[in-house]
Amino acid sequence: MRKAVFLDRDGVVNEDREFVSRIEDFRFIDGVFEACRELQAMGYALVIVTNQSGIARGLYSAERYYRLTEWMLTALSHQGIRIEGVYHCPHHPQGTVAPYRQDCTCRKPRPGMLLQAAGELGLDLARSVLVGDKEADVAAAHNAGLALAILVRSGQPIDPAASRADRIVDSLRDVPALLRGELAPGDGE
Repeated sequence: MRKAVFLDRDGVVNEDREFVSRIEDFRFIDGVFEACRELQAMGYALVIVTNQSGIARGLYSAERYYRLTEWMLTALSHQGIRIEGVYHCPHHPQGTVAPYRQDCTCRKPRPGMLLQAAGELGLDLARSVLVGDKEADVAAAHNAGLALAILVRSGQPIDPAASRADRIVDSLRDVPALLRGELAPGDGE
């Protein structure tokens, strides 16, 4: 079974511009391509896990989400990055679109997407890590039994005393050094 780095999308891979659903609004965060290539070279499978409540809220359609995802995967592929899988949760308990208005097991902080990916892709959760930008990401990692939950600032202040993250770093570009043991505790925090 393979080890993986699970990546939240908005705030980790791309700038979080609140309900990003159009290609023209999607901006990769600086250093994402280099970090992903390094993580792949270190033997990690890359998997994206993303809450997409904008679908349940009626802000954009599932079809629009899929078009953006296909575009993102193509852009990453052109940079030599292979994403093993993309898992999304379109649900929200207060959604306005009936089929998606539900309290599900896939919406982070629940571990459903991580468990599904592990089963479908043959991933060893105990050797895997998650990189997110919200405490819900951290909780999902802990709930799934991942080895490490890393929180990225992505330009946002984080109170380390209030976070359950195992490590806090400035951005995804810090993660390869952290996993190689080159980033001492306190570096990037």
